[in-house]
Parts: sequence; C-alpha cells; structure tokens
Amino acid sequence: MRCIFVGIEYAGKSTLIKLLTDYYRHRKLAVHVDDHFTIPDSTLSADSRAVYVNFPNDVKERMQRMQIQYHVEVIKNYPNTLIAGWHIEEAVYTTVYGNDPDSPYYGNYQYRAQRGYETQVMEARLPDVVLIHVTASDDSIKERMETDPHEYQIIKSEDIPNLKQLFDEEIDKSLFTHKGRRIVLDTSDKTPTESLDELLLLTEPLITFGELAIRALPVPDSAYEVRYENGVRKTITTKSN
Repeated sequence: MRCIFVGIEYAGKSTLIKLLTDYYRHRKLAVHVDDHFTIPDSTLSADSRAVYVNFPNDVKERMQRMQIQYHVEVIKNYPNTLIAGWHIEEAVYTTVYGNDPDSPYYGNYQYRAQRGYETQVMEARLPDVVLIHVTASDDSIKERMETDPHEYQIIKSEDIPNLKQLFDEEIDKSLFTHKGRRIVLDTSDKTPTESLDELLLLTEPLITFGELAIRALPVPDSAYEVRYENGVRKTITTKSN
C-alpha cells in the first residue's frame, strides 16, 4: 500500500507510520519511509536542523519544492511507501505561518502546483495509493503538545481549529479524495495499536488482492524466519539474542 499521511501536527501520523512500518517488516516486506517534510527535516542531524530553520525563505521554498516533486517518483516506484505531509502539509503551514517571523515556514509556496503533483501520480494508474487523513480532537492535540512536545513545534494551540479546517479543505480538494482513495482516521481516545487496527480495516477496500492475502497470512508474534519444506512455506520462530 502506498500511503500518504496528512493532518495536523500531533494527530499521530509519525506514530502510525512507525507501527505500519513494523507491521510490514514483520511480514518480510520492504518499506520506503519518508517522514521528513515538516521544516526542519526530522531526519537531519541536530546541528543541521538548527541551521536549516534559519535558511532564507527562498532557499527553503526551493528545497521543499524539489523534495515534494521528487516524491512523486518515490510513490510511483516503491511499493509500501509511507510518506507524511507531502504537498498538503506545505500548503496549510505556509498559509498560516508563512509570514510569522517566529515560524520556520515561508510565504512564497507555489500553490498552483498542488493538483499537478497528484496528477502525475494518478497518471501512473497505481492500484493501491491511499490518502490517510489523520486527525484528532482539539483537546487530544493540546494534551499531546503538553505531554510530548516536539523540539521544533510548528503549530500554536490557538490555531488548532483553523488548521484543522484548512487540512479538511485541502484534503477535500485532493484528486485522491475525488477518486475515492481517501480514508479518515481519528486517533482521539485510542491507543496507537487501536488506531493501526482501524487503519488496516479502513484501507481493506483500497489495497490489492496480493496485500490482502499477505495480511491474512498467520505470522508468529516474535522473530521468525521463512523456510520452504517440500514446497510448503513455513514460518519458524527464532530465538532472540
């Protein structure tokens, strides 16, 4: 499944990506994860992130535009792609915080390219692209902001209702939504595992028969290896070190 996770900060996108990554890898499937669209890129070193937030706005715009376009090809070429934010996050955060001197975002985002990115993916006629709108109640987001604050937090608590509305509007405009390739997942009052279970259930109508078959295969909870005996595939539990 090629997943595009979108939604307000603290909704639970990164948590779900980690759980789904573990889910796929436990089933011996390759995964391509790109959870690094929010400025500053979370996969950079601490020193690089500290420098990146102070880059000039035109440099940030160009870097973000290039990686957004690059990930069109990532979605097209890698099965089990899990990306967070992509172009929709960029549209929302530059709209709200682009002219805020205290924000790392910039105000010159090229919005007219929004549907163009999606069109390039649609033209590939991929059978398993899913836009996953991850959301949560205002109170849940505020609680997560207080209990587990991000080092480079983007949103402000007073902006939560407006930000959620903007995400709703952008996602409603998406070609993936118009083609029936969207699910909405509210993580309020759910454990991460409960949210993953709901994600798997909601995406069932949108995945390939091959993935559905893989999901149905029984696998041990612990580490295991795959063997074939007389042509029969078996999963053999291995001892942990």
